[in-house]
Amino acid sequence: MDKFFKLTERGTTVRTEIMAGITTFMTMAYILAVNPGILSATGMDFGKVFAATAITSAIATLVMGLLANLPFALSAGMGVNAFFAYTVVLSMGYPWQWALTAVFCEGIIFLILTFFNIREAIVNSIPVNLKKAIGAGIGLFIAYIGLQNAGIVVPDAATASALSKTWFTGSAGVAMIGLVITSFLLVKGVKGALLFGIIITTIIGIPFGVTHYAGGSFLPSAPYFAEFAFGEIFSSGRSIFDFIIVMFTFLFVDLFDTVGTLIGCAGKSGLIREDGSIPNCKEALLSDAIGTTTGAVLGTSTVTTFVESASGVSEGGRTGLTAVTVSALFTLSLFFEPLFGSIPSAATAPALIIVGVMMVTPVQEIDFGDYAESIPAFLTMIIMVCAYSISDGIMFGVLSYVVLKIASGKTKQVNPATWVVAVLFILKIVVGALS
Repeated sequence: MDKFFKLTERGTTVRTEIMAGITTFMTMAYILAVNPGILSATGMDFGKVFAATAITSAIATLVMGLLANLPFALSAGMGVNAFFAYTVVLSMGYPWQWALTAVFCEGIIFLILTFFNIREAIVNSIPVNLKKAIGAGIGLFIAYIGLQNAGIVVPDAATASALSKTWFTGSAGVAMIGLVITSFLLVKGVKGALLFGIIITTIIGIPFGVTHYAGGSFLPSAPYFAEFAFGEIFSSGRSIFDFIIVMFTFLFVDLFDTVGTLIGCAGKSGLIREDGSIPNCKEALLSDAIGTTTGAVLGTSTVTTFVESASGVSEGGRTGLTAVTVSALFTLSLFFEPLFGSIPSAATAPALIIVGVMMVTPVQEIDFGDYAESIPAFLTMIIMVCAYSISDGIMFGVLSYVVLKIASGKTKQVNPATWVVAVLFILKIVVGALS
C-alpha cells in the first residue's frame, strides 16, 4: 500500500489518509440529500437519484484514487444540478430525460478532450498568479458556502439587518458554537479536528432542534439506467439548438469548476510542481469525465471534483488512499440514507469556514505590486464569491489578464494556450448573449 500510493514519499500515513477521507466525505455528504432534492423537482424519483448520486460518486472517486493517486473526491456538482432542474426542465420545458442526454453527450466530449490532452493543456495554461488566486478564491468561496448553509449570512439584503439577532439561535447559533469548538480542536492540534467538529456539532444540534433524524428505508434503491431522449432532440430545430447550448453550458461550467478545484486543492496539498503543473492531471480529469458519463447513465447531473476535498487535504490527505476511503463511504452510504441525511448543514458549515481560512494563504504570494498581475488575481477571487461560480471567476481572471497584458505591451508573457482559453471564454459570452 505504501508503494502503490507513495505514502512515505508524500509524507503521510494510512491513518492520516483514512481520517482525511472520512473528513472529506463528512463535509460533502450533504450532496446525498441535496442533489436528489433538487433533481426530484423535475419529477425524478428521490430514491433513484440518491442511489445514482452515491454510486456515481463512488465510481468517479475510486478512479481518482487508483488512477490519479490524488486525494480529491467527486460527486454531482452544485449549481449545475440547479441549472439542470430549474432552467432546462422547469423553465425551458424539456423533460429530465432530455437533460440527462445533454449531460451524457457532454461526458463523451469530456472523455475525448481528456484523451487528447486538451483539458490538461487548459489547466497548464493558467498563469501562476491566477493559479494562486484560484486557490485563495476557492477558499473564500467555500467559507461563503459554509456561512450561507448555516444561515449566518443570507443573500437577501432585506433580511440582513435583522440577521445578527439570530446568530446565536437555531441553525446559525449551532454553527457558531461548532465553529468555536472546531477552531479550538484545530488550535490544540487534534488530529481529525474537522471531522470531530462535525460529529460534535451534529450532536449539539439535537437539543436545539437543528439535527433531525431523516427517516426512510435502509435498503438501497436502484438507480435509473440510460433514460435518454435522443429522439426528442431532433423533433424540432429549436430543440436541436437548445440542446447544443445546454450541452456546452454543462461542458463549460464543469470544465472550469474542475480545473479551479484541482488547482486550488493541489496547491494546498503541495502537489503542484515547480513548473505549475499538477501530477497525474490527465488521470484526474479522466475521473470526472468518467463520472459525468456514468452519472448520466444512472440518472444524475454533471459530476465534478468537489471543493470540499480541501477539508481532507487540510487534515493531511496527500494520496489516492484518501479518495479510496471516500469512495468506500459513498458505497456504504447506499445503506444508510436516513443517517447521512440527518447531518445538518450547521454541522458542516464550521469545517467549510475553517477550510476557507486554510486555502486563502496563497494570496500572500501574489505580486500585488504589478497591477497587470494583481487585478486579474483579485477579480478571480471576488467574482468567484459574488457570482457564486468558480468558472466565472476564472473567466474574468483570464480575460482581464490577457487584456491588461495587451494594454501594457507584455503580450509575450501570455502563454499560447492562454490565448486559446481566452477565445473560448469570449465565445461563451457571445453564445450566452445569443441564447
